[in-house]
Amino acid sequence: MSNHKRGRKPLWIAIGTILLWLMIGGVVGPLFGNLSSVQKNDNSKFLPAATESAEVAKATPAFTPGVKENFPALALFIGTVTPEKIAATNAFLAAVVEKPLVDEKGVALKGADGKVISTPIKSYISPGSPIMALPSQSGKAAFANIPIDGGQLTKQLANKTPVLPALITSLRYYISDFAKTNGWSESHLTGIGAIFGDLFGAFGTLDSSLLLVTALVIALILIVVYRSPVLWILPLFTAMLALTLAGGVIYGLAKAGIIDLDGQSQGILSVLVLGAATDYALLLIARYREELHVHESRFDAMKVAWRGVVEPIIASGSTVTIGLLVLLLCELTNNRGLGPVGAIGIVCSMITVLTLLPALLVVFGRWIFWPKKPKMGDSDERLTGAWSKVANATARKPRKYWIITAAGLIILAAFSTTLGANGISQTDTFTKKPDSVIGAAKFSQYFAAGQGQPTQILVKQELAQKATDTLLAIKGVASVVPFVNPANPNGGTVVVDGNVILQATLVMAPDSVKARELVPVLRDAMHKLDSSILTGGSSAVNYDVSQAARHDRNLIIPVVLIVIALILALLLRSLAAAALLLATVVLSFLATLGACALVFHHLFHFAGEDTSFPLFAFIFLVALGIDYNIFLMTRVREETLKIGTRAGMTKGVTVTGGVITSAGIVLAATFTVLGILPLVFLAELGFAVAFGVLLDTLIVRSILVPALVHVIGKKIWWPSQLSKAAE
Repeated sequence: MSNHKRGRKPLWIAIGTILLWLMIGGVVGPLFGNLSSVQKNDNSKFLPAATESAEVAKATPAFTPGVKENFPALALFIGTVTPEKIAATNAFLAAVVEKPLVDEKGVALKGADGKVISTPIKSYISPGSPIMALPSQSGKAAFANIPIDGGQLTKQLANKTPVLPALITSLRYYISDFAKTNGWSESHLTGIGAIFGDLFGAFGTLDSSLLLVTALVIALILIVVYRSPVLWILPLFTAMLALTLAGGVIYGLAKAGIIDLDGQSQGILSVLVLGAATDYALLLIARYREELHVHESRFDAMKVAWRGVVEPIIASGSTVTIGLLVLLLCELTNNRGLGPVGAIGIVCSMITVLTLLPALLVVFGRWIFWPKKPKMGDSDERLTGAWSKVANATARKPRKYWIITAAGLIILAAFSTTLGANGISQTDTFTKKPDSVIGAAKFSQYFAAGQGQPTQILVKQELAQKATDTLLAIKGVASVVPFVNPANPNGGTVVVDGNVILQATLVMAPDSVKARELVPVLRDAMHKLDSSILTGGSSAVNYDVSQAARHDRNLIIPVVLIVIALILALLLRSLAAAALLLATVVLSFLATLGACALVFHHLFHFAGEDTSFPLFAFIFLVALGIDYNIFLMTRVREETLKIGTRAGMTKGVTVTGGVITSAGIVLAATFTVLGILPLVFLAELGFAVAFGVLLDTLIVRSILVPALVHVIGKKIWWPSQLSKAAE
């Protein structure tokens, strides 16, 4: 009777825990659903205030009092230009702003209440700027600058979707429909406004297709791993609840302005939390199943299993969390923002897996493992499986295995020097070519590519002419004109506190790498005239972003390595083991960059890599890669206390091989899902993490580390007492 009562108490605790989590999910679920509404995706807002482009952006509003910041969308009409067509186009442009928002088929948009959204397009256009068609010198095309109000970028429509993608879709439909019936051979909508619209539209799939595909991939892998039609539901449900909790917390903090969230961080959050939570769940379930073979009570088995995994899960999760929080040292606010966003996700993953999942497992009992239910006294098939053979083979010839694997990794790492990571243009950020990208290429055939987005030079009025002459002498500058108020173009050059703004139109596209490389040339020329002259505009913003990204990379990587080394040393009570594990993971990271260079340049034919790519890849690969070594080496240390270092390593690889490899496959698959978004950066990051994780789990953790430990022996635990114990 007393045993029955003892069994009933933990059961009720488990049921209460599940109910508590369901209530938490009910509260934070709606918040997670609105996460996209608190995104910030403007590059200029990512920069530290000390940069020249940020200072110019701060000074610009004084030159246009009452006029908000705008993002130009360039309507391009291709075909023979005639006075009649220009007149008809101008009449269309004057009328189109009165029209309502529509979808790509011209159907009016409706709100959540089913009513048509009647707000006209002009509500989202900067007032006071005439929208007129300007012909090209060749007479083969015309374009009109449609200034989109920058204040609309973060707003939502009545149907809870962002304004910008809907606005661009509407304009694109109306422009295309007009062009077809008025003699233009083709039309496009490009410019920074349209590019941002297509970019926001790509991020708009985060809430639906990305989550759906990620969950489906994890479900399929778990079904294969567990060979059970029901067990996979529990870890996936736990991971989804962890993501919901993380999203709710992040929404509240972003809404309050405490942290910054952009579309990129939100996409990474989804795969990071689902992948990490599933990894931790796999570790717990594997240890629980192992203990069910030696304990009759499922509650006793869970107690032992929980104690066995809590330290490695907290240690690995803390490693990733601290590694992400180091990003708070970054200059770029989007890099800084990813730190707390990712850290919150990992902490929520740990908490959920260590509380909800144990409760679910003990409530459902042994039958959840059906059809292969673990029974007390049965032999554990893992002790005689494939990983037992791998562990024993490595133990027999460790020198051979570590030399071969290390040599292969070093050769692959050598290609990392060809990666470059010098940045890519905004038109190259898409894996597919939306209309804004096609339009940008067409635009440059008829007009100076920088038209509509001039580089802005803030200069003293008395130096304006000298600065103009100097700028025009620089190769790559098409024209230079002083800024006049668009609301009063006849009012002459605007002067504020003795300063004017010169607008330098570049020959190349303003978001291109060539335009970015021209910025320091322009600044050097201006500084020779006067050190107070400031150069800003979109090209300068992109240049300053790339410089800040390099600063962040050079600062963060050494700090993260030091932090991880300290955590490993404390966890394993060994400086030697910490140094060995850190060195192998760094080698794995460099080998992954080498593989990325080969694949990105010769297989995927990407235009290049974002300047932030090495930093993001490092954070996830090193922090997550060290996870699997923590899972392995904490178990090896546990076994070493019983049977010695070399035997402990063989046993550790044998019992953790399956679960760690499964965890690696899950994490690799979830990051691969980033490839469904048509964005080069996320596709590159997804491939890098997927390849690096598989390389780490299948080669580094399974062969290289065990082989090195077998060669080094008990000295791997120096300076702890284990290094002096008898083998």
